[in-house]
Amino acid sequence: MKIVHVPLGGKGPPLPASQKPYTVNGRTYYPLPSAAGYVEEGLASWYGPGFHGRRTASGEIYNMYAFTAAHRLLPLGTYVLVTNLENGRRVVVRINDRGPFVPGRIIDLSYAAARALGMVEKGVARVRVVALAEGRPGPRGIVFTRLPSLRRGEFYLQVGSFKNYANAVRLRERLSRRFRSVLIEPFEAPEGTFYRVRVFLAYDLSEARRRAAALRREFPRAFLVAR
Repeated sequence: MKIVHVPLGGKGPPLPASQKPYTVNGRTYYPLPSAAGYVEEGLASWYGPGFHGRRTASGEIYNMYAFTAAHRLLPLGTYVLVTNLENGRRVVVRINDRGPFVPGRIIDLSYAAARALGMVEKGVARVRVVALAEGRPGPRGIVFTRLPSLRRGEFYLQVGSFKNYANAVRLRERLSRRFRSVLIEPFEAPEGTFYRVRVFLAYDLSEARRRAAALRREFPRAFLVAR
């Protein structure tokens, strides 16, 4: 997969490598300036032998037996906790590459990480990704930045995603009879624009998880997201 970095105009100081925009398959991605507050749920995949020994986006050589991962937007060097929501297994990995560029997937794990999560044979699994710390090279090794607590924020349950806007409106109207805040948020994907329908749950993560668990009985494909 060829990654092309995109130059930005202006006279400001140059962006660090972890924040440089890049283009893959004609689409440009703009990495986050910080991992603070990042938590997301979605599908994880893994990559292994075909990439073992190749150079990653961070400049490191990919080692499929190390606990690393690829992410489209998190700063390179970020450590994240990945929880397999299908079996409860957890692993901490460091982001040192870019990807995955397959629609619907949020993180691409090394073989070692995928094996620890028990998802090698299946290939994909629904996971929760939580940023733990940002790492950067220092004179005596990696220097870590303590990130703010992720316990507070705006937490939503994504109930559906539609290419047809009218379908999203119908679901929002139905949900609005029961919930105070229901949003439609557009999302640009390679296949076109999708309209995500999200129900506000809580400002506290624990409370949001409790409410999400109750609603998943009605919406089994729904998942928790943070803004």
